[in-house]
Amino acid sequence: MADKKTVFIAFAMEDERDRDLFVGQRLNSRTPYEYTDMSVKEPYETQWKERVLARVRRSHGVIALISPSTVQAEGQLWEIECAVEEGKPLLGIFIKEQRIKPAVMGSAPCVAWTWKAVEDFIDGL
Repeated sequence: MADKKTVFIAFAMEDERDRDLFVGQRLNSRTPYEYTDMSVKEPYETQWKERVLARVRRSHGVIALISPSTVQAEGQLWEIECAVEEGKPLLGIFIKEQRIKPAVMGSAPCVAWTWKAVEDFIDGL
């Protein structure tokens, strides 16, 4: 396992439970990766964009949890745009059966939610 990395998790508020499961997965003793979650867990406030941008900039990479809710999640789409604009490594993780990659992801890959996919991304940061 590589050194612990700092990762921003972009997710739609409707998918908060899935984000909790995703983040909690790293606590399993068999999980082959380790990272610090930088996602914004509170509801958006007036200055959320500044907070998000600062956290994205401090992160080694960004993981976007992609679901059918993503296409209408303006906050999450903006977070993904920040990652692209800041040149951060970006990985989309499909968290539902319906797999639609948002255009804002550009050439960044979107993959199934597996330990190996997340491990490879984090180890590559």
